Amino acid sequence: MITFAAFTPHSPLLLEAIGKENTKALQATRDAMHQLSEELYASHPDVVLTISTHRGIHQNAFSLNMHEDYQVDFQEFGDLSTHKEFFPDIELMAQVQRRMKNETIPFTLDSDASLDYGIGIPLTLLTHTSKIQKIVPITYSFLPAKAHVQFGRILKDVCSASTKRIAILVSGDLSHTLSSDAPGGFHKSGEEVDQSIIQSIEHMSLSQLLSMDEEMLAQSQECARKPLLILFGMLEKMNVRPEILSYEHPFGVGLLVAQLHVT
Repeated sequence: MITFAAFTPHSPLLLEAIGKENTKALQATRDAMHQLSEELYASHPDVVLTISTHRGIHQNAFSLNMHEDYQVDFQEFGDLSTHKEFFPDIELMAQVQRRMKNETIPFTLDSDASLDYGIGIPLTLLTHTSKIQKIVPITYSFLPAKAHVQFGRILKDVCSASTKRIAILVSGDLSHTLSSDAPGGFHKSGEEVDQSIIQSIEHMSLSQLLSMDEEMLAQSQECARKPLLILFGMLEKMNVRPEILSYEHPFGVGLLVAQLHVT
């Protein structure tokens, strides 16, 4: 059963060892992540199902990373000290795999011991005081928006049938075009895209998330909508109270922390 659900950013600057003096500008996000870590701990999860990616995304298939263990480090950003280790929840993974064999949605398996920063950052920040070790790393795809919702509904069925306490951790950054010094430069669509995503969460409006303009989404260079579509599919018809914990963009990238309280 699903006992916790949240959406987080994954900027490496959130780690002091990487962001250094820049980390101070992200204090609202860091405070929200600390609050979220306490909520995650209080939910007593047996396993964390993660949805994100920045490496190894498949063009035409969702994927599950099955490996005997997972390593998180940030050496690519110059941080040689931060390291975490996680392990697969084989039982839940097998249930997902069995279910997907009977579905028409394209699905594949990967095997990679290294977790990229897209999920490594939130896992590091949210599990630093807990003993959470088991994860199920899921990757979204370039398939159409409605396929992501349907995949989320399938994952919901698997989680609902499980006796395990399952936390859902979805990660992505909003627009990368909110200022002239942003990674994608400035584009006027960025602010509108971010506000639409935030409103869709506040109202748990799947229709608003689905109806967003594809050209504007591409211009904003966001990487939040598709993982959110999976999350909305997983929470469909459940009693959910959304809470926006923080939103800021000091470096031109929208960083959003939100908890979807499952009751």
